[in-house]
Amino acid sequence: MCDYDIVHSHNTACQYFVAIASLFAQCRVFTTEHNTSNRRRNVWWRMLDRWMYGRYEKLVCISELTKKNLIQHIGISFEGKCVVIYNGIDLKTFAGISSSSITNEKKVLMVSAFREQKDQKTLIKAVKDLPSDYVLELAGGGEERLINECKQLVRELQLDERVEFLGVRTDIPALLNAANVVVLSSHYEGLSLSSLEGMASGKPFVASDVEGLRDIVSGYGVLFPHGDAKVLATEIRRLCEDTLYAKQVAVKCQERAKMFDIEVMAQNYWCLYQK
Repeated sequence: MCDYDIVHSHNTACQYFVAIASLFAQCRVFTTEHNTSNRRRNVWWRMLDRWMYGRYEKLVCISELTKKNLIQHIGISFEGKCVVIYNGIDLKTFAGISSSSITNEKKVLMVSAFREQKDQKTLIKAVKDLPSDYVLELAGGGEERLINECKQLVRELQLDERVEFLGVRTDIPALLNAANVVVLSSHYEGLSLSSLEGMASGKPFVASDVEGLRDIVSGYGVLFPHGDAKVLATEIRRLCEDTLYAKQVAVKCQERAKMFDIEVMAQNYWCLYQK
């Protein structure tokens, strides 16, 4: 660390290692808080987290809600350390994607790693309530245990021919292009890049009505009650069968995504470092 002017950490393990290393180095250290909640948000971790976050010059929060919840956890005295810089995406990669070609299938896509905060199971259950020409693609790697649980659910619901596990992919824009509806089903979020990519793609976007998604999607995309597979199925079917409604939602989603250009994010970080 002594060879660098600035070290910027992300996520739990790195945050703690950098905080410890900062005791023996002179460089400036920053960290980014990515989620509105995590498993450390309890009284037993609070004192350790207060020490860890106290080692950093600034705590970058990716949304106002992320900042609010972090301060509630570690204390109001840290408010001066916290700044909000929204995550960003390369809009040029996703904006202007053409409409998908006409097929007999209606494709629903979720791009997300299989982690505890994600909720692929509700989306799988929603497919059971949709006609047989609706298919689901799940793109992303993650925890093998959770992947296997979702595959078991697919077998139990007899959806083997209608749900495909794509694994880690490098062609996300092409997958978005081929989808009719993009969904992000979660238990909670920080500021999900996959949600911004989905909203920028020109396809209607549907998300769980939970912290971290509500503020981004509300008024632009479609929100469904957390864990409610039946309502989710209804929303997906309407977007696939009502072309005008789907186009209106897609246009509003693209307008929202423009507020999160990666160039703006980079400039905000550069300004923070210069200070």
